[in-house]
Amino acid sequence: MENNVIELKAEEREELEKYTKRGKHSAKLIKRARVILALDRSNKVRTQRINEICKTERVSRQGLNNIRSEFLAAASISEFLSRKKRETPPIERKITGEVEAKIVATACSEVPKGYARWTLRLLAEKVVELGYIDSISFNSVKTVLKKHSLSLI
Repeated sequence: MENNVIELKAEEREELEKYTKRGKHSAKLIKRARVILALDRSNKVRTQRINEICKTERVSRQGLNNIRSEFLAAASISEFLSRKKRETPPIERKITGEVEAKIVATACSEVPKGYARWTLRLLAEKVVELGYIDSISFNSVKTVLKKHSLSLI
């Protein structure tokens, strides 16, 4: 447990205090900074108990432990207080540029027999039937056509 003790240097403490007093940061990051300040054991006569910190900062005990671990693992305070950018999107895009081009080309092509014009649902069915994509909603077809300034009306 002693390796989880946080003892800030004077300049680190000052940086965190400035961070919490400026209103230009997200509430989540300000709360993280305030939790670290509360956990700091350097130059304190009486340190707060974990339960007191959880209550005053409105964070769960597990959340407090996570914040502490992330702070100890971070190389610097600025790294700790910055949001990580995703390297990849959560779900791989299903509609690629090639599929978009094929949807637009299909919308510009001749209408199947028995129909007066393309509808979004008919176009979605035709694109799947031709094997350009395994499944697609008519709303996605609408989005693609809007993106390319096309309309079926």
